[in-house]
Amino acid sequence: MATCQRMTMRRGDVPGALLLLFIAFMSGCIGPSSDESMIDLVVDLETTSGTVVETYLDGELVSLDAVDVSFDFSQTTSSLDLVKFGLDAMDGSEPMTIDASESSTLTHSFVEHGIHNVTLFAIDAAGTQNNQSASIRIDLRIEWSEQGTNEPMALPFNPTPNNGGTHPVMIEINSTVENPSLIQGISGGGQTVQFSWNIVDELDDTCQSKNGQAEDGNADTWSTVHFNTYLLHELRVVLEDGQDALNIQQTVLIVYADD
Repeated sequence: MATCQRMTMRRGDVPGALLLLFIAFMSGCIGPSSDESMIDLVVDLETTSGTVVETYLDGELVSLDAVDVSFDFSQTTSSLDLVKFGLDAMDGSEPMTIDASESSTLTHSFVEHGIHNVTLFAIDAAGTQNNQSASIRIDLRIEWSEQGTNEPMALPFNPTPNNGGTHPVMIEINSTVENPSLIQGISGGGQTVQFSWNIVDELDDTCQSKNGQAEDGNADTWSTVHFNTYLLHELRVVLEDGQDALNIQQTVLIVYADD
């Protein structure tokens, strides 16, 4: 009588061909896909610093020279088509964007002093966005001119950045008071003018001061560095003696630290 034998296939007895098919199937599931979104964001900056210049004549702002910074995205690559390049100034304004198929350079104008931490980004056809940060240092120079005055105006300057970021490290001040001759080209016919320079903060505390004197046809200059960069200030020229009309040329430079 024939004996029937029961055969049990153990896990370790799976034929090699079947195992290879299984592995091949799984590798297709976890391997890279041709549709996968991968952006290599590379941005070149022509500069990372600059100085905004405000020019005043007799107390009125007559010009403002912004700092234009260009951001070059031309070296950015992607596994999918790139559709947008952009910049977010992180100041509450809407991000700037350009069509990646038309241009690879974006220019932003900075009009306020401060350390500006901006976000640069690229977006591909799948909507994937890759970001990168950049820090731009913007100083401020105020050019102030008064002509023929015997009541000099206060020059206000605010070292506190409007973006609430890092404060500047110092303020450089240069002020020249000229007592022009009453008769063009002939000195000695007018008075000697005595005056004082004063740097005063918003609490009306005098931070620095210096006495000056300008004889007829001559000038006096004060150059100083101020390190209180947290309060609104004024640079004042106060006449002490003499009533001649004066010409005043002043420069205030708000300076941030280099990275």
